[in-house]
Amino acid sequence: MSLLLSTHIKYLKGIGPVKARTLSEDLKISSVGDLLAHYPYKHTDRTRVWSVCDLSEGASHLQLRGRIVDVRLEGEGMHSRLTATFSDGTGFLSLIWFRSVKTMQKRLEKAGNAEWFVFGRPSLFNGRFSIAHPELEPANSKELSAGSLDPQYHTTERMKRFGLTSRALGGFIRHALSLVEDSELPETLPPTVMSDYGLMPFCRALRTVHFPDSPANLSAAMHRMKFEELFFLQLHILLMMQRNRTAVAGHVFARVGPLFHQFYSSCLPFSLTEAQKRVMKEIRADLGSGRQMNRLLQGDVGSGKTIVALLCALLALDNGFQACIMAPTEILASQHHRGLSELCAALPVRVELLTGHVKGVRRREILAGLADGSVSILVGTHALIEDEVRFQRLGLAIIDEQHRFGVKQRSQLWKKSDLPPHVLVMTATPIPRTLAMTVYGDLDVSVIDSLPPGRTPVKTLHFGESHIGRVYDGIRRQLAEGRQVYVVYPLVEESSKLDLADACRGFEELCDIFSSHRVGLVHGRMTPEQKDVTMQAFTRGEIHILVSTTVIEVGVNVPNASVMVIRHAERFGLAQLHQLRGRVGRGAAASFCLLVTPDRLSGDSERRIQVITSTTDGFVVAEEDLRLRGPGDMEGTAQSGLPFRLKAASLASDGVLLEQARRAAASVVAADPDHTLPAFAPTWRHLRELESETADYSSIS
Repeated sequence: MSLLLSTHIKYLKGIGPVKARTLSEDLKISSVGDLLAHYPYKHTDRTRVWSVCDLSEGASHLQLRGRIVDVRLEGEGMHSRLTATFSDGTGFLSLIWFRSVKTMQKRLEKAGNAEWFVFGRPSLFNGRFSIAHPELEPANSKELSAGSLDPQYHTTERMKRFGLTSRALGGFIRHALSLVEDSELPETLPPTVMSDYGLMPFCRALRTVHFPDSPANLSAAMHRMKFEELFFLQLHILLMMQRNRTAVAGHVFARVGPLFHQFYSSCLPFSLTEAQKRVMKEIRADLGSGRQMNRLLQGDVGSGKTIVALLCALLALDNGFQACIMAPTEILASQHHRGLSELCAALPVRVELLTGHVKGVRRREILAGLADGSVSILVGTHALIEDEVRFQRLGLAIIDEQHRFGVKQRSQLWKKSDLPPHVLVMTATPIPRTLAMTVYGDLDVSVIDSLPPGRTPVKTLHFGESHIGRVYDGIRRQLAEGRQVYVVYPLVEESSKLDLADACRGFEELCDIFSSHRVGLVHGRMTPEQKDVTMQAFTRGEIHILVSTTVIEVGVNVPNASVMVIRHAERFGLAQLHQLRGRVGRGAAASFCLLVTPDRLSGDSERRIQVITSTTDGFVVAEEDLRLRGPGDMEGTAQSGLPFRLKAASLASDGVLLEQARRAAASVVAADPDHTLPAFAPTWRHLRELESETADYSSIS
């Protein structure tokens, strides 16, 4: 990195130590190079000036030109508000500020009758348009950006208090770019990749991303920056996978012994599906290869992943090793423990449960059993990673619903064995292809793509609140046939901010409506013991209707439950709706998922309901979920599993580009496997720089 790019941000003109500290704390911008890598999240078209008379409801950010004809300060102190009346000769609108009102008032009064460019997003209230916290720029400004593609940068409320607005950041970046030479922005991609994929040179792309001269060039520059991010991400992942397959030794499970054979021949509750057999064949090949297994097992709800996990654990036991299963919640861990204990009842296998609530003598007994090897399979939550948990010989670690664990948490498990244990990651959350190629890109993937025989697909129906009586009629019919029912709410207690039915109030209402049946309540604020008592009663059929929040999203297995009612289903994501739906249909009886929403829905909510009612294919649901949610909270979660943070690319919308980048990265690995060819030296050097900024968890999954 050049001297200028590595220079601390506080030395850049106009910033200083206070603003530099704010930039570092809020955006992790510490150097000039960091600042230049803070790309705009969008560009606004300042080439058009709108008229007030042309405004329409739902308009996006736009620009107007006119004068302030009135300024009014209302309220006092923190509750003050500044309102200005703007006119361009075709109509009037209100400009409103709730922050920095005194400063803005002085600015407007000082300007007098000056003409302004006003930029912002108009909203309609009581028949009149207004813009909250608009950008104002004197029409005669020398730095006028009207007539250009104006960059918009992410900021925080605290930054704005220090004057670090989007416009200010743009000014700092423009100044930094004027100081840096093209030679200080070297190319990082190999010439072959540049030519094969028609990419803009890095130095030009960086300048264009911030201050484009045309929409076409902006598109080409963003394409280049996205490609680069995805290329180095895939290059890192491919090298990690290559290293895992060649350099990381693993325990060899050479034999299929008596425990496996006895369970398979005498204890298996049903014949394995062809998909389960195929997956077991792939896993057995890994376990006997002499390298550490790092395999992702995907399977939709009810596909039989638990049986596969137990068969793998028995292979470990037959070869003199212990196994553990780590689950994200106590409910799911307890479910696994009960299920495995029942399946292993006829085998000389000791299965124990360890959570944060196992204490005293019982905890000491389990820890002693782990140390002397008498505990064969340990099931637990994150309590498994505590220092006091020591295995005699851990050979297999099974991670259920991996996305709920942080990398650092999972890494603690690997330290409990001389050689890293084999790793089997299980998820009932179908993973979109782009996430599978990134968050799980270093894992080999197995998919159980069929359900066991006898399973009836769940029928999903949608009802507006005005038809809740039909939902209750359906519940009555199922109860009359001896079935059980889930009713899930998004909140535990009534909220003054959200007008949603809540679990506690719903529990009381259902107790009245179904007074001849027993209704139970379970939610996340209950103690594990309270939840377990209720769940066990529901499992035994003593509770007919279980009212719940999403604590039953995964892990609960009650084959007699045939109805899942989801209140305010519009408040749930598609993946969550699919998981909840998977709690029913686990027996042979016809099952139903009833989605209850307000009678009128927004566009996105309506689309989610359409998707979930039209398919039971979890992979279709997952792809649509990623597409609908876009680069928002889903991607924020996904990025926690990425080795490098994406600043330009989006896993939601750049799937095609991701596949191109993976092919390009694979071609570089193949062309320069020893990292010695001069043409690829800048690429390997840049990859090392990126990796040096990230903690090394490359040997774990």
